[in-house]
Amino acid sequence: MAARDLAVQAVSLCKEYQIGDVAIQALKDVNLEVLRNEFICLEGPSGSGKTTLLSLIGGLDVPTSGKIRVFGTSLSNCDEDYLAVFRCVYVGFVFQSYNLISTLTTLENIAFPIELAGFKDERINERPTKLLEMVGLSHRANNFPSQLSGGEQQRVAFARALANNPPLILIDEPTANLDAKTANEIITLLGKLKEEGKTIIVASHDEKIKQLGDRLLKLHDGSLAE
Repeated sequence: MAARDLAVQAVSLCKEYQIGDVAIQALKDVNLEVLRNEFICLEGPSGSGKTTLLSLIGGLDVPTSGKIRVFGTSLSNCDEDYLAVFRCVYVGFVFQSYNLISTLTTLENIAFPIELAGFKDERINERPTKLLEMVGLSHRANNFPSQLSGGEQQRVAFARALANNPPLILIDEPTANLDAKTANEIITLLGKLKEEGKTIIVASHDEKIKQLGDRLLKLHDGSLAE
């Protein structure tokens, strides 16, 4: 497989956390290749390493050992300044807890990564409005996160993840806390992103999401199986 075809390549990836005197091995010798435009589903019990793997792929954390390359860029030994720029350009995150900024309105939350990336005012003014329309929340533009339902916050989180039109979208349990109707809206949105050719890696146990995926990868005790 040519390197230019790969969105993500992990080689002997390990991540260890130190909690007091105890070393927790979150990931153990993970080897992974994800093609550009591929939709990958990650499955595994709580504590299996799914969120840790997403964090390493997205440059939110660095591995203890091993190598991780995303769109040809090695993230294994980068400093935080470089990783921050990389995330702005290449990666959109949708966290399980949404992670919206409580003091910003819906529109401002979506505009924030655009401002962070240094784009011009016209993009800051136009793109958040278009993204809110895409997720069906134009009427919530001036509301704060505390005024939104869980499903609405999730859709705002998706819109924010797409703010800079990144090629890679990382999503952690997008339907875990939603009712069936709202979950179906999120699944429909995922289908649209797949049609647009985004590279998507989503941690989920939702059968409908797994049906969208090109491949299902399973994590257990930090080890990966396909």
